[in-house]
Amino acid sequence: KNSGKTVEKELVTCSLQGKEKTALQTSQIFQNLGGKDLETKVVVVLGKAGMGKSILVQKICQDWSNGEFSQFEFVFWFDCEQMSLPEKRYSLKDLLLDFFVKPQEGSKEIFEYILQNPAKVLLAFDGFEGLHDHENFPRCSAVQPEQDLCSIKELLSGLIQKKLLNGCTLLLTARPKDKVFQCVSKVDKTVEIVGFSPQQRELYITKYFEGLPCCGSALKLIKESEYLFSHCYSPVMCRFVCFLCETVLETGDQSLPSTLTTVFLKFVQQKIIPVQAGVTAVQNQESLAALARTAWSLGEKHQNAVKRDLLPSKEVKEFALKCGFVLPFAFLVHSDGGEEEFGSTFSDFVVQNFLGALHLTLAEDIKDKSITKYLPFSSKKKKTYNWLDLVPRFLAGLLFLQDDPYFCSLSNKGVNQTTKKQKTFLKYVRRLQINELCPERLLELLHCIYETQSNYLLQHVSLRLKPDLSFLDVILTPPDVHVLHSVLKRSKKEFSLDLRNSSIDVRGLKHLVALKNVTSFRASLGDTVRLWKSLEQAKDYELLRVSTEKFVLDPFKAKTMKDVSDLSDLVELQEKMSSCVEDASGCSSYEIPALQNLRKLEFALGPVCGLQGFLKLVEILAAFPSLRHLDLDALSENGIGDEGAKSLSGVFPTLTSLEVLNLSQNKITDVGAEKLATALPSLSSLKTLSLYNNSICDFGAENLAKVLPAMASLRVLDVQYNKITGVGAQQLTDSLRKCPHIKNLLMWNTTIPYGVLEHLQQLDSRISL
Repeated sequence: KNSGKTVEKELVTCSLQGKEKTALQTSQIFQNLGGKDLETKVVVVLGKAGMGKSILVQKICQDWSNGEFSQFEFVFWFDCEQMSLPEKRYSLKDLLLDFFVKPQEGSKEIFEYILQNPAKVLLAFDGFEGLHDHENFPRCSAVQPEQDLCSIKELLSGLIQKKLLNGCTLLLTARPKDKVFQCVSKVDKTVEIVGFSPQQRELYITKYFEGLPCCGSALKLIKESEYLFSHCYSPVMCRFVCFLCETVLETGDQSLPSTLTTVFLKFVQQKIIPVQAGVTAVQNQESLAALARTAWSLGEKHQNAVKRDLLPSKEVKEFALKCGFVLPFAFLVHSDGGEEEFGSTFSDFVVQNFLGALHLTLAEDIKDKSITKYLPFSSKKKKTYNWLDLVPRFLAGLLFLQDDPYFCSLSNKGVNQTTKKQKTFLKYVRRLQINELCPERLLELLHCIYETQSNYLLQHVSLRLKPDLSFLDVILTPPDVHVLHSVLKRSKKEFSLDLRNSSIDVRGLKHLVALKNVTSFRASLGDTVRLWKSLEQAKDYELLRVSTEKFVLDPFKAKTMKDVSDLSDLVELQEKMSSCVEDASGCSSYEIPALQNLRKLEFALGPVCGLQGFLKLVEILAAFPSLRHLDLDALSENGIGDEGAKSLSGVFPTLTSLEVLNLSQNKITDVGAEKLATALPSLSSLKTLSLYNNSICDFGAENLAKVLPAMASLRVLDVQYNKITGVGAQQLTDSLRKCPHIKNLLMWNTTIPYGVLEHLQQLDSRISL
């Protein structure tokens, strides 16, 4: 019905090495892949289930058919979940020209052309996790692509290992936690689908209801249910919420369910009602129970598709098809005779997860004491494979619905078993060491507790959270933020949040920061700047003031050019706020406390961007009046050289609080040392100066020796591993006699004869070998 009402999702190119993330269009996916022209290129598209990976692959195919991606003359698309069912063995020719599409004529010539022009071929394997044991991929033994027969997995292995069709382009879609990177030695580009922004959610909902009588009230109703609206960041969840909203409005109701569990309970109800004619309630209950058992058993095997004869019965199959819980598909069995076999696949991963949880709740053979092994909170247990991510949430929600009339109607059994399982769940949560859970498990617990809507459990968890909550490098989705917010606001404790690299959106960050019991927070600078700019545009000056006071920056480590740019934006924003910030007392100057209180700043951009980034950083160093420790000693070496040293020396007079300056391993020569030496006495608080492992010679040592007596605060000087000879060492030693305040001079250099250095140490014990 709404297949044409799609919204293109934002794609993000990401790197496992932690490089910057950038948004890109679909047309850019295959650009700048690098590598050798004749080698196979691998592009991996990551995204949680329901994010639209399959839709993206379909769009690429559609765009190609309309003339885009002209570098490819052939595009082949394979659904891995369905391909994993047949046990037939294929040659590469069978895979391309029989399994995917069978040309009416000229198959041999077409295949020969493909073999001779692999760079013009795109192979898209959608749902890589559908080959569920691909972490143990077999090696491909095929030598003759037209004749040698292999399993689907062996053929895909041969393509990845560049034994077959080397030079083609492979597009693999997978879930973020999948083991795809263990199977592919080199990935040329990784793209992640991150879902809808709040504006895109509204656009999708508006288009879904376009032309319907309830169009005006639907968006308002969904947005009022903040939890459900947060789930609409996922395209598939957005579709379910819209379907339910449409159903609710048609019945004249004005409220939506409050949890995902009740949403899908309502969804199942709506799907079963039309097929009840001529079928008893008991028959429906039995069919649903059998289908739920199948959903769970398949999920445990990381599958969602079955052959026709593997469904429990004809009645169950008809029930599942009529309700739309499963969809049929066909696959080729024998290419010669064109024989096909039919299978079924669950219409959606959420439906399969819900039915799996329903099975765990209602099945009498699953005892109450064993229910906890399906809850992924214990650190001793491995987390459930991400095929079943939503099962614990639905399970927790269903266990607290035993009094719901419709839930009771799904089973002809009594509620005693469910009540026992609920008590087991309660006891399990009460015994959990909640303050010791890692961030991922804590978020999963919060989701499960939220689904129960138990005030007791929500309060229990809120009181046992530790005050310092770190979600560093943990992706926080809008639903994650919502459940975290709902629990935090119940607690009487004060909290400090670390939200750096969490990809939290501005809306979520605003809600968390606004909580009175969140007294401080850390977040990525880009996220923080976006929040403050949005508050400024909305003229919410009170929250702007409060959030700046809560923001913590110290210590800060710049690892990318974006970090430096974001820090520069923060300084620029302060200047703008200082000129005029409107608050309760009117217009007054204002300074961001985090900038004023920054004490330690590490710079680690590496040799490629080191100098460029450092020159930009130097421009804003004066904005940090409390800076005590400036560290440029990165493991990969920043290489700021003499130009960087000269630029830095120009701002020394503004760094009145600086106590530690580490310029180790930065390719500074005598030229840079001379510039530094001239300005060093202006660092009135400097205690430690490290110039370890640079290229400073005797001339540089001489300049440093001249200014040492004027550096009254200096206690430690490190000039080890430079190119200083005995001459420069003697000059430093002579200067040291005039510097009683210096405690230690580290001066070991390979260019200083050992006997000379030993003699100098005997003259002054403060010299270290």
